[in-house]
Amino acid sequence: MMASSTSEVRLVIDGKRMDGRGPEDLRQLRIEAGVLHEADGSAFVEWGGNKIICGVYGPRECIPRFLASPYRALVKCRYMMSPFASLEEHSRSGPSRRSTELSKVIREVFENLVIAEKFPNTQIDIYIDVLQADGGTRTASITAAAVALANAGIPMKDMVSAVAVGKADGQLLVDLGKAEDNFGQSDTPVAFASRSKDILLIQMDGMLTRDEMARVLDMAERAEGKIHAVQADSLKRHYEEAGEKKFLM
Repeated sequence: MMASSTSEVRLVIDGKRMDGRGPEDLRQLRIEAGVLHEADGSAFVEWGGNKIICGVYGPRECIPRFLASPYRALVKCRYMMSPFASLEEHSRSGPSRRSTELSKVIREVFENLVIAEKFPNTQIDIYIDVLQADGGTRTASITAAAVALANAGIPMKDMVSAVAVGKADGQLLVDLGKAEDNFGQSDTPVAFASRSKDILLIQMDGMLTRDEMARVLDMAERAEGKIHAVQADSLKRHYEEAGEKKFLM
């Protein structure tokens, strides 16, 4: 929950944030595709202090069967934060109101992307586990799930990348860390389709002017290009390594 004032916590000093980044700098981002051997597709994202793993299964038989659609696959998503992910989540386990909300939000993003009509009477399961949380887990989870779905070979209309842009100490900042999220004045997670630039997710906590909102979208779109490049590189690297192993065998 964000504080109403940042008077007691200085998040930006002389144009630099607490971790030394500039306003539009991303935290360090690393993505590995194909990390789970038993999943149809998977990805691990290390983004700042976040560590998130995603596994995708399917298309497979829809259970329970009465939910199956003869027209399209059912896309399911389960987002879960481990009880050791952060101090706030310490000792908690199982579903929470927040995990239920984020599962729904992430599912709706991919319902608009997956070409589900190709797989009637089936379901596609997206499992996301947050191992360590440091602000921005929903956008990092969307980014991880997109790579995992691509790794599973599930056709999508477009790739998606997500990032949060917020306001702290009166300045707009890309990729909020935990302190900026907790003590800043606004937080706006945004997900873009990589080619079309369609907005697939936008939420806002806090207050922004119309001009600030326009700038938030511009900053998020520029950041999306950087994130998409890391996603594409992770998939390319995975398949190049797989090809080398096959060649050696």
